[in-house]
Amino acid sequence: MPSVQPLTIRLPGRGARAALFALCAALAAFGAAATGAPARAEEVGYKLTEPYRVEVSDVTARVGERAVMHITLHLRDGFRVLEAYTNRVSRFSSLDGGVAFADKIVNGSAENNTLVFAVPVTPTAPGRHPINGVFRVGYIEGGDQMVMVSVPLVATVIGQE
Repeated sequence: MPSVQPLTIRLPGRGARAALFALCAALAAFGAAATGAPARAEEVGYKLTEPYRVEVSDVTARVGERAVMHITLHLRDGFRVLEAYTNRVSRFSSLDGGVAFADKIVNGSAENNTLVFAVPVTPTAPGRHPINGVFRVGYIEGGDQMVMVSVPLVATVIGQE
């Protein structure tokens, strides 16, 4: 009897949750195709294009000096900001511990159908420091459907001597 090997999929730059979701979507689409039924990505809960675009620039500051990372989340045509929701970014971390975060949660403000965030950061060591966090934002799709999503934040803080 042949031995069965476990299937391992590694997706660089993605969290385990996102990788599992992508695998489930692919398996569902494959299963539907195998049975002859056409499958669309939307049917398995995966959107072909995201309704938002994140704009963030790297921040450079002297070690120990506080700086502000400005982040803008733009919504595409046909979507609008859910202003009644507490749109925020949180769960900050630094890959190497070289950045301190002044706040655990930073709320966004709605401006012209975009969400604007000002995240205070302080480099604690010289060099490039990858950071991440999680946006939790709400938007309205098609005029009447409210959607809340988690969006990854990936950026770099550069500490100078």
